[in-house]
Order: sequence, then structure tokens, then C-alpha cells
Amino acid sequence: MKQILNLILLTVFSIIGSAQNQSQMTINENAPVIKKNEILIKAKPEIIWQTLTEINKWKNWNSSITESEINTILEIGSSFKWKINGSNINSKIQILETNKAFGWTGKAFGAKAIHIWYLEETKNGTIVRVEESMEGWFIKLFKKKMNQTLENDMNYWLKQLKNESEE
Repeated sequence: MKQILNLILLTVFSIIGSAQNQSQMTINENAPVIKKNEILIKAKPEIIWQTLTEINKWKNWNSSITESEINTILEIGSSFKWKINGSNINSKIQILETNKAFGWTGKAFGAKAIHIWYLEETKNGTIVRVEESMEGWFIKLFKKKMNQTLENDMNYWLKQLKNESEE
């Protein structure tokens, strides 16, 4: 009986610790490439959330993404693969707060990134805020180009997300 109680307590504390860690994850403010942006979308957070978290459908509404695949249920620690602007990225979900925050870490050739979406409902719709940091030897080597690329990609994602969510 004592072993069962210990197992239950260990499980509960693991879940609590995981929830605390996921909500505390932020981008790396010391990374060589950092971008933040936001947009007002005239849709409920639930609509935007569904669009963002249906990873297998990203390529249907964001033409810069040519592949996007998750083969498991959406949960903290789930891995997915995707391709944007010719770059293959392996990502792992780190934040999953329904209708509020969705974030992942990703790795590609010479780079790693932290990407977080935040949704905030307002009387006029939903403010969608996105933040990303990128680091690694490739990012350092091409810092200026990568800053511009990330800014362009982020703006495009936001515009496409708005178009898809407001339909």
C-alpha cells in the first residue's frame, strides 16, 4: 500500500513540475537572433488554437511550409517534423496551454530555436503574439540574414494565420 501511495505522489509531483516548467519556458533573450511580433485576429482563441495546433495541416494555409507531420497525439514532449523555406526542422512541443500558449523547441542544420505563440482574447478578437529565438553556429555565421529571414517568416505566418482564422 505504501508503494502505491508513493507512486501516486511521485506521479502527481511529476505532473505539477511539468506544468510549472512548460509555463515558465521563454525564448533565449541572449540568442543572436530574436524576433517578437503580434497581430489582432478577429476570431475566437479556440479557432486560432485549432489552426496552430493542427500541425499536419500547416502546409495547407502557410505556403512557406512544404511539409509538416506529427504522428502522435498532441502533448508536451511530442515530436514533429516540418520543412520551411527548404529547411528540415525536428521539433518538440514544450508548451501546450489550451487556447492560451503553444510552444516548441526545434533543431535544424547548425541551429536550434525556441518558438512560442500566445493567444489573448479581447473584445475585438484575439491578440496573437509570437516570439522566437535562434542560436547555433549557422545562426551566428549568418546573423544578419537570419534576422531578416525570421522577421519575414514571422510576418508571413501571422498574416496567413489571420487569413485562415478569419475565414
